[in-house]
Amino acid sequence: MGCASSKRSKQLHGYEDPSVLAAETHFTVNEVESLEELYKKLSNSIIADGLIHKEEFHLALFKNRNQRNLFADRVFDLFDLKRNGVIEFGEFVRSLGIFHPNAPVADKIAFAFKLYDLRQTGFIEREELKEMVLALLHESELVLSEDIVEMIVDKTFSEADTKGDGKIDLEEWKAFVSKYPSLIKNMTLPYLKDISIAFPSFVDLPEIEDSDVSVSVNGD
Repeated sequence: MGCASSKRSKQLHGYEDPSVLAAETHFTVNEVESLEELYKKLSNSIIADGLIHKEEFHLALFKNRNQRNLFADRVFDLFDLKRNGVIEFGEFVRSLGIFHPNAPVADKIAFAFKLYDLRQTGFIEREELKEMVLALLHESELVLSEDIVEMIVDKTFSEADTKGDGKIDLEEWKAFVSKYPSLIKNMTLPYLKDISIAFPSFVDLPEIEDSDVSVSVNGD
């Protein structure tokens, strides 16, 4: 097994031993090894360098490497723990760990908060909330009038901003999510609970040139 691990480490950027990653997440060693196979597919879908670039991430989420999407950009940025513009293997596994069904709800709430905190100020401001609402509507191909969008944003913000200071902090966000837990339902991907059985059928990726890689962060 040591020899196999050594070969893998040369192929994957940011490679870490599966037992180490399993100890730090809710994945088993077998599940980490299955994620390694998925990572290799994604990280070579456009640029064959063993790193997941933003275009490859967009392709995996939306089957369109050229489509700009604020939601996908934010998830990518949060997976990119080193902030170097690519996702390495260790980052991929640790970040996906937050979506595991057994991951603490507090971790899921914190991740969702960072998702909406577009400017990374430690608060969610009204304009950030609106931008994310518009991005999520666009992703679901749901078209609403500007008046309806403003109404949704106003109602959500006024209810969440209990301190009335024009911004939502983490404590207010936690309280808001406790009232509306569906806000973080997309933070759990059920198939991650036993991906070693689900893989490879859960994501049957062809060897691609221009591609149909499809992995849904929404767990649909």
